[in-house]
Amino acid sequence: MRMSKVRLLAITALAVAMLSGSRNLPAQAGPPIEFAPGVLTTIPPEPQDEEMFSGPRPLVEVPIAIEGLEYDPKLSPKTATVFERMKTATLRRTIWNLEFSLKPMRMIYVDIPQPSGRMQRKLVWYMVYRVRNLGGHIKPEEVVETIEKQAQDEPDAVHIKYQRGLTDEVEMFGRATTDLRFFPHFVLSAPEYDKEYLDRVIPAALEPIRQREFPGRDVQLHNSLTISERPIPKSDETGDHSLWGVVTWVDVDPKIDYYIVYVQGLTNAYRFDDPEGAFKKGDAPGTGRKFTKKTLQLNFWRPGDTVDPHEEEIRYGCPLDPDPAEQQRILELYRLKKPIDYQWVYR
Repeated sequence: MRMSKVRLLAITALAVAMLSGSRNLPAQAGPPIEFAPGVLTTIPPEPQDEEMFSGPRPLVEVPIAIEGLEYDPKLSPKTATVFERMKTATLRRTIWNLEFSLKPMRMIYVDIPQPSGRMQRKLVWYMVYRVRNLGGHIKPEEVVETIEKQAQDEPDAVHIKYQRGLTDEVEMFGRATTDLRFFPHFVLSAPEYDKEYLDRVIPAALEPIRQREFPGRDVQLHNSLTISERPIPKSDETGDHSLWGVVTWVDVDPKIDYYIVYVQGLTNAYRFDDPEGAFKKGDAPGTGRKFTKKTLQLNFWRPGDTVDPHEEEIRYGCPLDPDPAEQQRILELYRLKKPIDYQWVYR
């Protein structure tokens, strides 16, 4: 019996969806994967109230882009004009966060295809991690206070202030949603040698790492590109919607003893600065603005040598040294005030 064209197209579309892993569908809920104590390190989100606003600060674009805003009003105070109010504007926003967990950083040799068509065996540094949306994101919640005046002929004053509110709904791609996305940006930094390494997507390394890290388990492991394609619903007692990913580096200098892994994309918290004179008339809003993003700093050290690099040499955290001078030097390399495993920074 000859198959109809419509049915053939439907079967073909289904096969394509299955091969692609339905990458645009949310992660399936299920019980969390259990590990032995100490295998998985979880770093909880640390939202701060001051991340919900910028200011009071001047809106530098307004007086340059719009002329004639400065004037003396006749029926209202001058402080009520746009020109005066733009000098002390406060910009408020909802801040979302993802929980980040990591397995120990490891190494693996992988045969990687080269542009010449040949394979080259390389040492790959990698870190398997999990991201999870726990909801409960912070938002500025308006609170209106009425202050009664003592005199009968004076109206009551209305005072508006803001406090921390909680929400599961955020704005992504211009629409309200309870799902988050992780757009990762990983940097391996070796301050001792002033070197930084961006992560490399290595398709040939994905399956060997998955089989090594999750033997006998049907776990989908994403690289830094595919993980951004998956929405992350809220995980709670009814189900775990977390995603697993791996970040990989190659050609890392084996002389490195102290290094940092910076992780961006776990939150939308940021700071910005408008350098004087950077915005000029006719520029698009925000031209010249300098942003820094809230970034997770993970500290590592490796008391090894260049002869035979091995993952057992890698330690998580900041090392302790009995020599006060050497300890201070190490702290300065990590930009720390005291030995800690991680910290949140802006960069």
